[in-house]
Amino acid sequence: MNSLVKCVNLTKCYSGFYALNNINIQLKHGRIIGLLGPNGSGKSTLMKLMAGVLTPTSGQVFINGREPGIESKLSIAYLPDCMTLPEHMTILQLVQFFADFYSNFNRAKAEDMLARLNLNPKSVFRTLSKGMKEKVQLVLTMSREADLYLLDEPIGGVDPAARDYILETIITNYSSNASILLSTHLISDIENVLNDAIFIKQGTIQLFGSVDDIRATYNTSLDGYFREVYRC
Repeated sequence: MNSLVKCVNLTKCYSGFYALNNINIQLKHGRIIGLLGPNGSGKSTLMKLMAGVLTPTSGQVFINGREPGIESKLSIAYLPDCMTLPEHMTILQLVQFFADFYSNFNRAKAEDMLARLNLNPKSVFRTLSKGMKEKVQLVLTMSREADLYLLDEPIGGVDPAARDYILETIITNYSSNASILLSTHLISDIENVLNDAIFIKQGTIQLFGSVDDIRATYNTSLDGYFREVYRC
């Protein structure tokens, strides 16, 4: 099977600063992948390039063998690290908005997840807490029948009691042929659900492999490896 994502010498530069520098990586179908690194390491930039929100300075990124465009954007569900939804809408109106905009949006799945997360569809988005807003954005993203889910800090704003439930929502609401690329600083919270991990630092890939191989090679957890490699 062809790679779901392929980055070839992928570089993004801003006024002489390299946010990403010569990234070469391939992501397979059916994997949950952690994208791990400190602030400013290039995680969000990499996701935006995959989503087609940014264009490379040089190099290429391919989604299912094609460069980002109309077809690839339909197969990608992208959850950014900032709020992007219209504040004046109710949750129910947002569901309808996504159903109208995305042909691969599963409304029944969205309504089921909202109910399980105790989110009232009649609530106006701007009245919600930061954690509740993040839950709504996650539900809308995971309700699309996509090939690749790009989740940038999806559990950063929710309380610890809700994180397990959020992670369960993530891993039980995508097809076995799809993949999830998940960025977070809360490594210990997500480590048990990951198949693979990408460690990135100053715009370059430091390590990429299966979680089991990384643990066996370095005789530590992903969280332990992170603390050692990124120690100030």
